This record gives sequence, structure tokens and C-alpha cells, in this order.
Amino acid sequence: MSKLKRLVEQREAVNARIKQEQNKLRATERRSDTRRKVLAGAAVLEWAQRDNEFSSRLLAELKAFLVRDADRELFGLPPLPKREESNAA
Repeated sequence: MSKLKRLVEQREAVNARIKQEQNKLRATERRSDTRRKVLAGAAVLEWAQRDNEFSSRLLAELKAFLVRDADRELFGLPPLPKREESNAA
């Protein structure tokens, strides 16, 4: 095997390991981000249970923020009216 071919193979192996480590780091960051969101959400929901004014404000924000029917259903909100698609040319 030529020296050049061996070096190219080594480089490819190192690049593969780098990509693997980058993927691990991204996965860890995604898990941390999800955990932060879950904990923050739990805190906000707890606060809403204790404070009626905050609960009303949160519900108003959720009504405006949530657009997917499945997401709205989780909070007892009705689906948004379906928009008619215009075929204007």
C-alpha cells in the first residue's frame, strides 16, 4: 500500500471520528435543550395553577402561539378555523 493511500485512509478515519463526536455533541445539546424546556414548562404550569391572573395571560399567549390542532388539544383549546387556499393567479 502506498504511503499516500494510507494517509488518505487515516484522514478518512479521523474525519469519521470527528463527525461521530460532532453528532454526539449535537445530541447532548438537543437533550439539554429539551430538558430545559420541560423544566421551564413545568415551572410555568405550576405558577399558572397558583396565580389566576398569570393563568389567564398564559392561556391568551397559548391561544395565539399554538397553531397545530394536536398542540392546541393538549391545552383544551379548539382547533383554529381552516384557511381557504386562494387559487388567484
